Amino acid sequence: MFENRLPPEPDKILRIMAMFAGDPRTDKVDLGVGVYRSPDGRTPVMAAVKEAERRIWDAQETKSYVGLSGDPAFLDAMRVLILGDAVPAARVAACGTPGGTGAVRQVLEMTRRLSPEATVWISDPTWPNHPAIIDHLSQKRQTFRYYDAATGGIDRDGMFADLARAQAGDLILLHACCHNPTGADLTPQDWEDIAAICEKTGAIPFVDMAYLGFAESLEDDAAGTRLLAARLPEVFIAASCSKNFGLYRERVGVVLVVTGEGGPQAAAFGTLANLNRQNYAFPPDHGARIVQTILGDAALAESWRTELRTMRETMLGNRRMLADALRAETGSDRFGFFAGHRGMFSLCGGDPEQVRILRETHGIYLIGDGRMNVAGLTAATIPQVARALAEVLA
Repeated sequence: MFENRLPPEPDKILRIMAMFAGDPRTDKVDLGVGVYRSPDGRTPVMAAVKEAERRIWDAQETKSYVGLSGDPAFLDAMRVLILGDAVPAARVAACGTPGGTGAVRQVLEMTRRLSPEATVWISDPTWPNHPAIIDHLSQKRQTFRYYDAATGGIDRDGMFADLARAQAGDLILLHACCHNPTGADLTPQDWEDIAAICEKTGAIPFVDMAYLGFAESLEDDAAGTRLLAARLPEVFIAASCSKNFGLYRERVGVVLVVTGEGGPQAAAFGTLANLNRQNYAFPPDHGARIVQTILGDAALAESWRTELRTMRETMLGNRRMLADALRAETGSDRFGFFAGHRGMFSLCGGDPEQVRILRETHGIYLIGDGRMNVAGLTAATIPQVARALAEVLA
């Protein structure tokens, strides 16, 4: 079967990880892979997670299957965390998935099954797995203008002009916060305007919520998604607990489908459960049970929120220090956008050749499009990175 086949092109992030691991230099800096690192360079297990796991270890008496949709307590806890009281619970269908990627895949699978002619609109640029999964499923896709590289902000005129061309039943794939890869986020007014476009066109918002709590706060980061859910008859949400709970390897995700009034919720829930059955049967439970344990206990939830706030403030501090260091190196505010962006990522503005020079000459590892994980910076490495960026991108 494989005699005459070449292997698929390696994932660019995994390729950078392998190159970094094989680099013998002691002053190398990994700003490629999307994981949070503390000021001492570790990706720690959160204290609330450790305590939740201890409680689960003590209390759990079986490893038997849970339902096709996952643990109902976990699903309800995630619904409340994400949507609050924006819509009644009776309008929301929820299903557990293996991570946020699994949630994205299930929403797209559901759309292909129910509306095969729908086009999926994605921002330019977006997380590379978005177009990869869409293409793998042979769905139609279009890009809408989003990032303005000249300003480091959003091309709003272009974005709204493009989204106005969406048709009824199309999906508009939005980043809830901490846009990957740009770090340029929608404002409250942008969310209002997108809701108005969806009301006019009949397009369905599909929100990828990978970084809840990493931008401003849990409430602020969910506000745009809640606005859409409150105003529109249908909203699809794919959420991940990899980043905000530090559960990368546990693969904790959830799909939420906000439906109209009446009976659609049962149909949506049944469709999601059936898709789970066809793809992997039962979603993973251990990580989901950790999240449910934390959110279901006031003390653990407060501990988690405190540590999440520390993570967020660390990334914001990294952004400010990097912008200041680059201002000192260049004598300009050319890189001031780093301080204004949110989340783990920003585009530094380098082309593939400049990214290669940063890697080979300076030991600074970025993705080929210049995406930088600011959570990988530390106070010790920021001056080194700023000098390299100023030299190579001059």
